[in-house]
Amino acid sequence: MRYELLLQTMTPGSPYEAARVDALLSERGVVARPDGVRRWSFKNGDVDIGELREGGQVVATELRVPLSDRPDLMREAVEAAAALASEAGVRLVDPQLGRSLTGNDDAGVLEQYVRTARYAGEVAGVPEAMGAGSYALETEGSRGFQLSTRMVLIAIGIFVVLYLVVDTLVGQLGGR
Repeated sequence: MRYELLLQTMTPGSPYEAARVDALLSERGVVARPDGVRRWSFKNGDVDIGELREGGQVVATELRVPLSDRPDLMREAVEAAAALASEAGVRLVDPQLGRSLTGNDDAGVLEQYVRTARYAGEVAGVPEAMGAGSYALETEGSRGFQLSTRMVLIAIGIFVVLYLVVDTLVGQLGGR
């Protein structure tokens, strides 16, 4: 499993200039492996690059970031891809979030990346993402009780109140 980002045209439906994006990727040291997949190397790892085709036409360049328990590679990839998109005159899109990104959007992307990696590690059993369940981004929502803990405590509170109300009503009807 991988987290995917797309480089697409600014205007949906207009032709995608894959050659321009490919030239800029080559300038950044992207190399093709023997199997045809291109690899973009960063300080914290490598990102695979492919083409997204519809009807035989290239409509986007796909950046596939491997899932892991450390989001440093994802942060690097978003910043570099946003700079490349700006230079190429295309937009960087996160399909998981359903929106275009800039270099400053890494916080939202990282939260989604961590959720995806956690899912891959816990549910799908992806070995390289196994530690992601213990990794948490420092956000306002991560301080104090987790949402699931709050929901359990609220449910217990509701059941206790209902028990006391029903017990009082039964006691009054039964003559206790």
